[in-house]
Amino acid sequence: MSEVNTGSRLGGWTRFVTARPRLSLLLTLVITALAVFAGSGVADRMGSGGWAAPDAESTYATKALEREFPASQPNLLLLVDSGSRGVDDPAVAAAAGRLTERLAAEKGITGVGSYWQTKAPALRAEDGREALIAARIQGDEKSAAAVLDRIAPDYRGTQGVLKVAVGGPIAVQHEMQETIQEDLLRAEMIALPVTLVLLVMVFGSAIAALLPLGVGIVAILGTNAVLRGLTEITDVSIFAQNLTTALGLGLAIDYALFIVRRFREELAGGAEVRDALGITLRTAGRTVLFSALTVAVSLAAMMVFPQYFLRSFAYAGIAVVLLAAAAALILLPAALMLLGHRVNALDLRRLLRRGRRTAESTERAAAEEGAGWGRVAKLVMRRAPFFALGTTAVLVLLGLPFLGAEFGTADYRQLPASANSRMVQEEIRDGFPGNPGGGLEVFTEGSATAAQYADYRTRIAALPDVLRVDGPVTSGAHGYFTVLPKGEAVSQDTQQLVKDIRAEPAPFDTSVTGTAAMLVDSQRAIADRLPWALGIIVVVTLVLVFLLTGSVLIPIQAVVLNALSLTAMFGAMVWVFQEGHLSGPLGFTSTGDIETTVPVVMFCVAFGLSMDYGVFLLSRIKEEYDRSGDQEGAVVFGVSRTGGLITAAAVILAVVMVAIGTSRVTNTKMLGLGLALAVLMDAMVVRSLLVPSVMKLTGKATWWAPGPLRRFHDRFGLSESGGPAPAPEAPRDPPVGEPDRDADSDRNVDSDRDADPDRDRARV
Repeated sequence: MSEVNTGSRLGGWTRFVTARPRLSLLLTLVITALAVFAGSGVADRMGSGGWAAPDAESTYATKALEREFPASQPNLLLLVDSGSRGVDDPAVAAAAGRLTERLAAEKGITGVGSYWQTKAPALRAEDGREALIAARIQGDEKSAAAVLDRIAPDYRGTQGVLKVAVGGPIAVQHEMQETIQEDLLRAEMIALPVTLVLLVMVFGSAIAALLPLGVGIVAILGTNAVLRGLTEITDVSIFAQNLTTALGLGLAIDYALFIVRRFREELAGGAEVRDALGITLRTAGRTVLFSALTVAVSLAAMMVFPQYFLRSFAYAGIAVVLLAAAAALILLPAALMLLGHRVNALDLRRLLRRGRRTAESTERAAAEEGAGWGRVAKLVMRRAPFFALGTTAVLVLLGLPFLGAEFGTADYRQLPASANSRMVQEEIRDGFPGNPGGGLEVFTEGSATAAQYADYRTRIAALPDVLRVDGPVTSGAHGYFTVLPKGEAVSQDTQQLVKDIRAEPAPFDTSVTGTAAMLVDSQRAIADRLPWALGIIVVVTLVLVFLLTGSVLIPIQAVVLNALSLTAMFGAMVWVFQEGHLSGPLGFTSTGDIETTVPVVMFCVAFGLSMDYGVFLLSRIKEEYDRSGDQEGAVVFGVSRTGGLITAAAVILAVVMVAIGTSRVTNTKMLGLGLALAVLMDAMVVRSLLVPSVMKLTGKATWWAPGPLRRFHDRFGLSESGGPAPAPEAPRDPPVGEPDRDADSDRNVDSDRDADPDRDRARV
C-alpha cells in the first residue's frame, strides 16, 4: 500500500532525528553560519533590469549599436542648468565644453556628446536654460553601476557657473536597486516583530512562536547564499530578494505551524515525545514535503521564459521553498525533540487575561475553535449551491477589471517622486523637444548607396505616427536611423509603429530597438512561452494532487479553485495600479499600464501559495475519509482541523507581504500588496466556502478514479495517514442537513478524536 511505502521512506529520517537531535541541530547551525558568509554582498551583485528577451531582435540591435555606434545608445545623461545665462552664453559654453572633455576622459566612458558640440535641437531645452551631455557607460549592469558610483559624486551639483544633475537609464536602474535594498531592510524590520507577536497569539507559547521564525531565517540566509553563487554564472534580478524574504518567512511559518501544531496535538493526546515526533514527521512532515514540491513546481514554471527578471524569481523561489521545507524537517524536529513538553513554555497570553489558564483549558479552547470552523463547514454544505455559485460569481466580478489590462514596461516612474534620477528624467521629458526617451533606433547591415538610404528614410518618415527621422549615420557596412514617434514611448500607436518599421522592405538587413521595440519583443516572448508555463503548472498539479488523494475530480477542482482565488488579485492590479485608484494613499504614480512580466510572477507565486493551503486542507480531509468513509464528515473534520491553522498562516504571510508592499518602488509594492490579497482570499473565501460547497455537490464522486489509476495510486500515492486505514468506527457527527442530537454535537469532530489519542499512533 502507498501509505506503508511512503511511511518507510521517512522512517529512517525519523529515527535519525529522534536519536540524534543535537547532531542534527549542530549540522544545521554550521551550514547556516556558512550560508551567512557565502551570501554576504549578494544584493551588490544583482541587476535591476532583466525585462528584455535576450534572443529578441531589439536585444540584438541594442548590442550591435553599442558595439558599432556607442554614441547612439547613451545610458548616462548630465542635465546642465545654466540659470539665467542661457545655454548659449559663452561662459556657459566654455564650462560645458570642459565638463564634456572631463567626462570623455573617464575610464569606462564612451560615446560622449553634448549640445555644445553638436547643436542638436533634441539636446537643448525649449526654454534655453538647460541642455544635455550624453554618454555611454560600457559593460554590463554591475560594472556600469560601479563606474556610476565612482564618477557621479564628481559631476553632481555645482560646477562653476553650471548646476549639474545626473540621470539616464543607468542612473534610474542604480537608484532603483538602492531603493529596493533600503525598502527590503525596512520591510524585514517591520515584518519580524509583528510576525512574532502574531505567532505568540497563535501558539500562546513564546518558545513555540520562536521556532517558525528560526526556520524562516535559516531559509532566507540559505537562499541568499544560493543566489550569491548564481550571480557568478548568470544574471539575477534584485527584485528576487523581495520574494526570498516574503516566501522565506511565509512558507517557513506555514510549515512550522503545521508541524508544531501536529506535535502539540499528539502531546496533548498523551503521546510520549519521541512517539509524538514520529507521528508528526510521518503525517505533517509528509504533507510539508508534498506542499513544498507543489509550490516549487509553480515557481519553476518561470524558468521557461527567457527574461532573467522572471528566471530570477524561479531561482529564488525554488531555493527558498526547498530550504524552508528542509529546515522544517531538520532544524524543527531536532528542536522539538530537545524541547519536548517545554515547547508549550512561556505562555505570554496570560499577560492579556485575568487568571491562569491551565493546559487543559487551553486545549479545550483549541477544540472549541476547531468546532467553530466545523460549524462553518456544515452551514456551507447545507447551502452548497448558494455558496458555490455565489462565491464564484463574486470572485469573477472582482477579476473583471483585468480584462482591460494594458501592458507596458518599467521606467523611472517606478521610483518615488523624490528620487533624483526620476526628477532628471521628468525634466527631460517635459522640457526637451521630441520625446527623447521614446526614440526608436533602426540598425542597418549591408552595403547601400546614398540613394537607397534616402529612399528608405523617406518611406519610414511617411509611416503613421512618425514625428521625425534623423540619420542615417553610417560607418562602413553599418548604419542607423533614429525615428521619433508622435506619441508616448510605449503607447499602442508606438508599438504598432515598431511593427510597421519592421515590415517595411529595405535593401539591407534591419533590426529595430528602443523602449517600444523591447516591449513588443518581451510581450511576444511571454506569449510564446506562456502556454508551456501554464501547461507545466496544470499538468504537474494534477499529477501531484492525484498522488495525494487518489481522485480524478479533486485535482481538477484544485486547479479551478486555485485560479478563482487569484481573480481579486488580478482585478485589483488593474483597478489600483493601472487606473490609479488609491495611488495617493499608497504613494505611487500610475503609468496607465502594468509591467508585462509582473502578472506572470504574481500568478506563479500566488498559485503555488494557494496549492500550499490546498494541500494542508486536502491531506486532513483524505486522512479522515480513509478512516471513516464518511464524505461529509471528512470535509467537516478537515476544515475544523485546518481552518484556524490556514487562516493564521495566511494572516501572517499577508503581514509579511504588506511589509514588502510598503516599498517605494511600484512593482515591488504591487507584488507585495497583490499577493497579500491573494492569500487572504484563498484562505478565508476559497478554503472555507468554495471547497466545502463544491465537495458537497460532487458527493461520493469526489473520490472516484478508474481501476488502473486507483491501483497506481495504491502503489505510488501519498497519504498523511501512517498506515492502512482501519475499519470505520462508530458514527460521528450527524449528516449535514440533519439536526444535531445534543448540544455538544458541534464539537464531535474534535472530541471524538481527542477521546482516543492512541488511534493515530496505532495507524503509524
